[in-house]
Amino acid sequence: MFTSVLMIEKPLVPADVELVTTLHGDEPVSFVVLMQPRGDQDRLLRALDDVALGELDEAVREAAGEGEGEVTGEDGPVSPAERSLEHSLEALRAAGADAVGQIVRNHPIDLLTSVVRETRADEVIVLTAPHLVEEFFHRDWASRARHRVGVPVLKLFAHND
Repeated sequence: MFTSVLMIEKPLVPADVELVTTLHGDEPVSFVVLMQPRGDQDRLLRALDDVALGELDEAVREAAGEGEGEVTGEDGPVSPAERSLEHSLEALRAAGADAVGQIVRNHPIDLLTSVVRETRADEVIVLTAPHLVEEFFHRDWASRARHRVGVPVLKLFAHND
């Protein structure tokens, strides 16, 4: 079985699920999903990316912090990141892949490196929206991971809903 560590920052949409589950043809795939929610510290960079990509409405929503917040589930409050991770894991499993995951609380590249080592992953897939500022300075997850994890790192751009 082929093992991929999949770093995401938002829930997978059907096109993303199809993309990552078919990368290796008919070979069975196992995913370890690391959900890194974009926090307040990234708000300025996200707004700059939105402006650079011509998505002015999104930049305004980003500046206002719209669409964020917890909801209450059966076991108490559920964060948007937890909902996104669970949705993504269910979608991968529905597509026939094994999938487990966790929320990245801090130090995403350190966690990624340890997960790759512990699971003996074959590759890392970084599936995010374009982050032009970070990519220009090679501070995006894929650029940083390539120097640390010891396995191939594939950078893909996530689809929008």
